[in-house]
Amino acid sequence: MEKVTGIGGMFFRARDPAGLARWYTEHLGIDPVGDTDAWRQEAGPTVFAPFEADTDYFGRMDQQWMLNFRVTDLDAMLAQLRAAGVSVDERLEVLKGIGRFGWATDPEGNRFEVWEPAASGRPASG
Repeated sequence: MEKVTGIGGMFFRARDPAGLARWYTEHLGIDPVGDTDAWRQEAGPTVFAPFEADTDYFGRMDQQWMLNFRVTDLDAMLAQLRAAGVSVDERLEVLKGIGRFGWATDPEGNRFEVWEPAASGRPASG
């Protein structure tokens, strides 16, 4: 059986696509598709997981998807977002052997997750 080799893109609607692309570049370092190349991510795990239709994990009930971004230092990323005035959840979640998780919301109300995998070398402690 032929299988996909990874996620080749993430496409979603936005009220202000150019503005939201700039926000993701400024706050998360994601360089959206430009004239020369696409954003290159580091190799690592990617979770593909459908959730129940009534989950509140994504935040708003009308949010149909949630991006999960891998980071090497969750505390530093959340501090950086907070310092920039980004809405960041106070709650952190630690899953032994999996890693540490935090959440924030972009300017259009899309909740996203930041994940520091346990394999990053930092102890999984909250």
